[in-house]
Amino acid sequence: MTEIVAFEVRKNRLAETRLARKVAPELQDGQAMIKVDRFAFTANNVTYGVVGERIGYWKFFPAGGSDENAGGEDARGDWGIIPVWGFGDVVASRCADLPAGERLYGYWPMASHLVMTPAKVGDARLFDGAAHRQELPPVYNSYARVRNEPGYDPAMDDERMTLFPLYATSFCLYDFFKDNDWFGAERIIIPSASSKTAIGTAYAVRTDPDPRPMIALTSPRNKPAVEALKLYDDVLSYDEIDALDAGRRSAIIDMSGNGAVLGRLHRRLGDNMTYTANVGLTHYDANAMGPDVIRERSAMFFAPGHIQKRAKDWGPGEFEKRAFAFWRDAAVKSRDWLAIRTGAGAEAISSAYQEVLKGDTPADAAWALRF
Repeated sequence: MTEIVAFEVRKNRLAETRLARKVAPELQDGQAMIKVDRFAFTANNVTYGVVGERIGYWKFFPAGGSDENAGGEDARGDWGIIPVWGFGDVVASRCADLPAGERLYGYWPMASHLVMTPAKVGDARLFDGAAHRQELPPVYNSYARVRNEPGYDPAMDDERMTLFPLYATSFCLYDFFKDNDWFGAERIIIPSASSKTAIGTAYAVRTDPDPRPMIALTSPRNKPAVEALKLYDDVLSYDEIDALDAGRRSAIIDMSGNGAVLGRLHRRLGDNMTYTANVGLTHYDANAMGPDVIRERSAMFFAPGHIQKRAKDWGPGEFEKRAFAFWRDAAVKSRDWLAIRTGAGAEAISSAYQEVLKGDTPADAAWALRF
């Protein structure tokens, strides 16, 4: 009998958490039991919680179980499981195409196990065919069979689960702006430039034969670290926004979701603000947009939508091939600055979660966790 332990959060009060337990259901024909080996946790995962209702992140791994603190069943609608990226091992299977012993990379609950229904099983990847996931973006339902990958290097597992989801978004952002002729901008301004997705975007823009200059915006505390990356053409702190040259046409890739910062930028640039892509919510508690935000030239960027577009443009598997090649190169470069912290057990997971939620994890660090 397998017990599934899940780390659940209150959907409308993300700082409130609980550990929930339930007995795993008996596997049905076509199902497999995956033990989640380890997973990464970054500010990106906090974003999943902040926009969980709006975009559907709560739907991937529905909460439900006995709260070990309260000792009883809680209202399931109040609680959710934040998705994470990492590795899992098949420990039991009633699916002929996916034997026990396989190792998968993909999208997991913050939990000890997942029962999945493998579908479209190929040599390289498979999908979770669970009924409740079929209307959700395919990129999140796809799992790599890593031992079948040419050149699979287990030594890069930590970088893969920490950086690949972020750098895939970075690659999408670069490709989206390039595909739209940079929205007519002469330069790119990136608030929350110390975030990993921002750094990945800077790596991607630098690969372009004719890259646009990039201006980093960051906190005074993070400014020295951002300057040390030598990726941006200039680095300004948030209190230096009013010194920004407003005479150049500028597009914004915003990782912060900070309405006050965006309002000041839009007011400063005026008609020279050509487009803002709202990407992340690093400052999730300050994401109310103010009156100075130019909404008609702003839009939320949803990477899975861009991936689906490129799947049609480029054909099956081509986006993954290009994004993976970019990630591998950028991940090796990132070893110069990224420190991966590790933790095991529910207490360590809770501690790391609260640290990231409060914004206390340094920009040059990330968590690799396991139950």
